[in-house]
Amino acid sequence: MLSPILILIGLTVAVSAYAWSNHDLHEAWIMRPYVMARNGQWYRLLTSGFLHADLAHLFFNMFAFYSFSPLVLATLAQGYGSGVGLGLFLLLYLGGIIISDLPTYFKHRNDRSYGSLGASGGVAAVLFASILLFPVNKHGGGIIIFPIPFPIQPFLFGFLYLAYSYYMGRRRGDNINHDAHFYGAVFGVLFILALVPGALGHFFQQVGAYRF
Repeated sequence: MLSPILILIGLTVAVSAYAWSNHDLHEAWIMRPYVMARNGQWYRLLTSGFLHADLAHLFFNMFAFYSFSPLVLATLAQGYGSGVGLGLFLLLYLGGIIISDLPTYFKHRNDRSYGSLGASGGVAAVLFASILLFPVNKHGGGIIIFPIPFPIQPFLFGFLYLAYSYYMGRRRGDNINHDAHFYGAVFGVLFILALVPGALGHFFQQVGAYRF
């Protein structure tokens, strides 16, 4: 059976690559709050998550998703069964894409020129769900996460990820919704806290016991 994680990655890569050469699809699927506020088209909250600005943007999002999603999917499948666990995982990822775009919609609904794309909200939801569940790698000095060239603990990577997102979000201009990283992260944490009792206590226990 083909992994649902690989299916999502393959679909995102295919749609993103096709949209780079198809301006009509790109404009039909990108999130345009001004257009949505006047014409509806709420599907853009989801479809924009399958578009990416360029190859680097696509690679970083899909690499992060591939790196962190198996642990989250396995945890949900173990706790709720394979079928329900998969459904919850899809809700986490796709819901993260949609929920993380809502604040941006309300912020820019009167901005004619604003548009955003990327799976950042869904990726951040999965990433921070994984960090909450497994904040410390006990089998060595950390994990290798592109583009950081040295091992780093997941919870430390989470802080760096948000710091980078904050910096890039203030710059704007690349059509990437960096603010979605924050909202996606919050959604991912709350999602896991609702489904996995004791996750927050486990997180602080692991981080508190970690020694640099």
